Amino acid sequence: MRIDILSVVPELLDSPLNCSIVGRAQKKGIVEIYVHNLRKYGKGRYRQVDDYSFGGDAGMVMMVEPVFRMIEELSSQRKYDEIIYMSPDGEIMNQGICNELSCKENIIILCGHYKGVDQRIRDYLMTREISCGDYVVSGGELPAALLVDSIVRLIPGALGDEQSALSDSFQDGLLSPPVYTRPADFNGWKVPDILLCGDPKKIKDWQYEKAVERTRLLRPGLLHEGEE
Repeated sequence: MRIDILSVVPELLDSPLNCSIVGRAQKKGIVEIYVHNLRKYGKGRYRQVDDYSFGGDAGMVMMVEPVFRMIEELSSQRKYDEIIYMSPDGEIMNQGICNELSCKENIIILCGHYKGVDQRIRDYLMTREISCGDYVVSGGELPAALLVDSIVRLIPGALGDEQSALSDSFQDGLLSPPVYTRPADFNGWKVPDILLCGDPKKIKDWQYEKAVERTRLLRPGLLHEGEE
């Protein structure tokens, strides 16, 4: 899989994309991630990529030309399955979206900045818009890092235990059950006896019950019809 990220502040992505699971996945050759500085196609001596908004609203707007030229260059080299704009207007990122995108071959992610991007970028160049939640951050770099991390960990070989991702929260529409590790008794705080019984079926049944219970309490909207 290849992911190309377009940004006006690419240094914001250095640490999130080069450490932990995402960093190791790149070293293994499981995924290729390239962060491109949009100022490469900026205008004039100062590589300008933003300008004042028509209509006189406050804030600067990312210009269409640098984004168009960079996407044009990348698209001349390979076909992209999705060209995604990280936007508060987009569909809210969830596990289903990440599962779907993890099966793609080539993806471009555009990180907005300033007041946003020229609407023509969204109308003519993007295939999808994704939001990391109903709030605003300074740019699309951190949301893009979240999306990339969520995608990469699902690619076979990225995790040490490939089954681990299948038991994550939201994979079955539920939050994960409580988890415990050694020691079984710490300061009188004990691990539930069921987890020490050695019966896989009883343990699985308990975990499912606790997942439903936790979801009903914390995120009832996730429950499927008939489970409440």
